[in-house]
Amino acid sequence: MSKVPNAQLVHIGLHCRDLEKMVDFYCRVFDLKVTDSGDYYMGGQITFLSRDAKEHHQIVLATGRTDDGSLKLINQISFRVDSLEDLQIFYRMLLEEKVKEMKPRNHGNAWSIYFHDPEANRIEIYTSTPWYVGQPFGQSLDLSSSADTIRAETAEMVKTDPSHCPIEEWSDKLGALIKN
Repeated sequence: MSKVPNAQLVHIGLHCRDLEKMVDFYCRVFDLKVTDSGDYYMGGQITFLSRDAKEHHQIVLATGRTDDGSLKLINQISFRVDSLEDLQIFYRMLLEEKVKEMKPRNHGNAWSIYFHDPEANRIEIYTSTPWYVGQPFGQSLDLSSSADTIRAETAEMVKTDPSHCPIEEWSDKLGALIKN
């Protein structure tokens, strides 16, 4: 087997009982800023928080946590890789591992693979794209396609969303928000 690509832990997602209270807490205590929020494709609401102009989110907060334990606290643990090609290497590795619930997604601002570890904790491996698109946003992703094809399809896809812009432009806007 070839060398495993670099994968850095970059953010975590939590399920919440009271989304507004959690957003308020993390914004007040850690000076995080809301970067996006909206309807969650898995149901409920989701909010993205960051205080790093180069990171769309460092914490993801999603509704749906209950007291009965039917929904785990951890929404996801996310690792970023350096490139789309590295993500494709992980995709092939995960196919060989026969991981459960593998779902590649194109978020416009990132290409991701979601899957479960052996104890059913949700893991995300992703890499950033050159674009920003308001989140939540996502479509299924065929990581068996060539990297060039995925890039071209994503470029066309993000153009259809009115929030799209180059990631540098979005990062500059977030940087100004964080400084205030």
